[in-house]
Amino acid sequence: MMHTVLLDKAKHNRRHFDCGIEPLNHYLKVMASQQGKKDNTRTFVLEDEHDSTILIGYYTLTMTPIDLTALPDALQKKHQSASSGGLIARLAIDDRYKGKGFGEWLLIDALRKLVSASDSVAFPMVIVDAKDGAKHFYERYGFQALQDAENKLFITIADVRVSFE
Repeated sequence: MMHTVLLDKAKHNRRHFDCGIEPLNHYLKVMASQQGKKDNTRTFVLEDEHDSTILIGYYTLTMTPIDLTALPDALQKKHQSASSGGLIARLAIDDRYKGKGFGEWLLIDALRKLVSASDSVAFPMVIVDAKDGAKHFYERYGFQALQDAENKLFITIADVRVSFE
């Protein structure tokens, strides 16, 4: 059974990870561990079941300010006192594992963690930074584009909860 674990730079070999998008590769190899230590982000990885040092993919979670003016009017009113949301800052699959459903699996895993976090520390939505043409991937799962940013999308925690029921 698949499950994600926190990135462990002592265990996980990040050198060979290549998702085809250099900023995502660079973040995993150079930044993720430092940012985790500083409590700025959490990076979760999916290990290859045959060799746990090899990474199939990863995602990075943190919080982000919500620009209420970028939301549809009904949501602006509903969440006018909200100041932040959960952010899926990065999500990437190594090219060797693409097309096998791991991206969907990681997205659902990330959303489960964010719903759980929202149960303890309330926030009304999840924002995603869709890098290089990944926008349609997120739209298939109910994310909508923010009005001011082509590659920033959102989904409400309430909608995520409903989809998990």
